[in-house]
Amino acid sequence: MKYSKKSVYKCLGFLCVLCASVVNCFSLDREAFSVTNYDLNLQVEPEQHRLGVRGKITLRNDSPTPQKIAVLQISSSLDWRSIKAGDKVVQFVTQPYTSDIDHTGSLSEAIVTLPQAVPPNGTIEMEIAYEGVVLLDATRLTRIGTPEEAANRTDWDQIGEASTAVRGAGYVAWYPIATEVANLSEGNSLFEVLARWKNREAGSKIRLQIALTGNYDAPPQILFSGVSCPAIDFESTSAPNQLVAADCAYQPLRLDVPTLVIADYKVLKRSAIEVLYLRGNDVAATIFADAAEKIVPFITDWFGPIREKARTVDLPDPKAAPFESGALLLTPLAGDDPKLAGLAAAHQLTHAAFVSFRPWTEEGLAHFAQALYLEREKGRQAALDYMGLHRSALSEIEAPATAPKSEDEANRSLVNTTSEELYRSKAMCVWWMLRDVVGDAALKKAIAAYRPEEDKEPSYMPRLIQAQTQRDLEWFFDDWVYRDRGLPDFKVESAFSRKTMTGSFMLTITLDNLGTAGAEVPVIVKFAGGEIMRRLEVRAKSKAVTRVEVTGAPQEIIVNDGSVPESDTTNNVFKIEATEK
Repeated sequence: MKYSKKSVYKCLGFLCVLCASVVNCFSLDREAFSVTNYDLNLQVEPEQHRLGVRGKITLRNDSPTPQKIAVLQISSSLDWRSIKAGDKVVQFVTQPYTSDIDHTGSLSEAIVTLPQAVPPNGTIEMEIAYEGVVLLDATRLTRIGTPEEAANRTDWDQIGEASTAVRGAGYVAWYPIATEVANLSEGNSLFEVLARWKNREAGSKIRLQIALTGNYDAPPQILFSGVSCPAIDFESTSAPNQLVAADCAYQPLRLDVPTLVIADYKVLKRSAIEVLYLRGNDVAATIFADAAEKIVPFITDWFGPIREKARTVDLPDPKAAPFESGALLLTPLAGDDPKLAGLAAAHQLTHAAFVSFRPWTEEGLAHFAQALYLEREKGRQAALDYMGLHRSALSEIEAPATAPKSEDEANRSLVNTTSEELYRSKAMCVWWMLRDVVGDAALKKAIAAYRPEEDKEPSYMPRLIQAQTQRDLEWFFDDWVYRDRGLPDFKVESAFSRKTMTGSFMLTITLDNLGTAGAEVPVIVKFAGGEIMRRLEVRAKSKAVTRVEVTGAPQEIIVNDGSVPESDTTNNVFKIEATEK
């Protein structure tokens, strides 16, 4: 078969275009643009699980070069309808994009050709339209082996007739985002991608105009990111598909995830908290509200006055996993253990009182507050047992085999990490250790002096704490906050006792820290008739000596009461054979 030159050139031309398209697809800078402003009109139809969105967004070029291509992503269960710039329809190509930043495990991605290149830091306003359904979908979890029932309890987001609860980026991309691929099977990938998105869009504003259809005797409660959106248009009639209109004012995005909740809730109001509960859960709501109000003085004593009202919102599935976003808590009140209400409220009220854009400070203090609450209610051991639940996961991350290399120490540090286990669990332990070192009064003063608008460098909070003590704590912050040095590993190298002229016993203890981080650790000496505790500072890969006088023959030394995370706790007990001289 023969081909004409013209046919050959056409084929070559087509191949060139195809190759160029493939290259462009792989060379896309999906995170070149950030959305600095959302002004969206939402049409929500709970009976049909449908969501329709029309509105405007403003894109800012955060890259160092002019950009002619922009990427916009929404959940794969939604479809793009139109995209305009300057009242003119722009060319765009849609494609599925696998990413676990959405509960379906995939995104509907629009690759948009802009009318002209946007320079660095330049902006462009676009009109967008998309629609579809938001159903219960835990595909991203089931495909990595999570049992379906457990997956559905975690990824419970959906638009439904009984209740609508839809979390934002990281759960459901119900508003446009632009991110690189996130994969739950690749370690911390999802959290790293989500952290970059939050950092790029920190301070961005979002406004929602909501039109809701359904049959209502009274307008349902509509909350956006924990703030109530008042109904601005509602008329009770017997006709089906009544319309409820609500306006959610502009709110700057913070570390919390933008979350939309709609249901026929009853509201229980207290001075510091509101509990929105479903019919039949009034007793559970009262228990939670009373528990929260009871500990308000305790929380304000530690973290200052309540800045915003905390809101707890009921979830219909009694086995659904709780979710917190700032001072907003979504949890099934019907399935909650009443004894744990105070623990959950301590975390939530801390967010309502204290605000920071640094996760290790914001989330670390909220978890620290839970430990403080347990100590107040049940004693120090209860608090240590609670922290022990977090230490087990932390020990796996910080195990010697997985400890960070020197070049990764800064990236995995508390001030930079995107790992929840680190900025929640490890940070809680760090705050507890700091409290043991400087004392309650000093730490409260440091927290009270914190101003989020002045927190412009990682050393800001450490300096506030350092100012409240005469001790040099730079080594501690370097090991635990500025860098991820791993964990300490304490053991008693030797212990010698002798009987004194007065009949007491003088015990000389040499403590060895085999680990890569230093700490001030409790040393407990058990003797005939009782026990005594001393605290000893032992730097990484170093030894320290202390002398303890006890009234009876020493029998055993226990290093660490559980307040300091360790890589190995099997060598923390030392038996003593007393000698008399």
